[in-house]
Amino acid sequence: MSDASGNSAPNSTSTGGTRFWIVVAAQDRVDAAVAGAYVEVTYGKAGPLERMRPGDGVACYSPRTRHPDGEVLQAFTALGRIADAPIYQRPELHQPFRRTAQWFPVVAAPMRPLLPELAFIRNKASWGAVFRYGFLRVPREDFARIAHALGCPFDEVWPADGANPAELPPRARRARASADAAVDA
Repeated sequence: MSDASGNSAPNSTSTGGTRFWIVVAAQDRVDAAVAGAYVEVTYGKAGPLERMRPGDGVACYSPRTRHPDGEVLQAFTALGRIADAPIYQRPELHQPFRRTAQWFPVVAAPMRPLLPELAFIRNKASWGAVFRYGFLRVPREDFARIAHALGCPFDEVWPADGANPAELPPRARRARASADAAVDA
């Protein structure tokens, strides 16, 4: 588990080098990131991106459909893997920092049905508070639950440490290959 800054908490259950993150962004911003094969955190800050490593998992939680005042959504809306590429900065007005990500095809998953199963949310009554900083590290088991709810074969995409991706089942090889091709395009 982690605190809101992404620092590892004593009972972290992440295995080996792969870590798992949640980024909070409105659905319209997530759609742009998926289309552009990047991840942007907390309005373009570099710090959270520097904590991420190639191969780490990232899920997007969207409280609303549009920023800043779209309809309430409260769903996980994207799932991806951090690519082996440097952080870069865009020359736009607010000059956001971004990192290349490989996104998987998913179907949005509402938050509320997952709430009882997610260990990183300790206070189930005030569950939204955990997302307030826009970026957090979560245990592998919670990320796997989110991936499953999104329709992604978690164990095939992020096999246990030491597994050779060439030995993955065909469905996982295709998912990895399509994500890699999207980044290369």
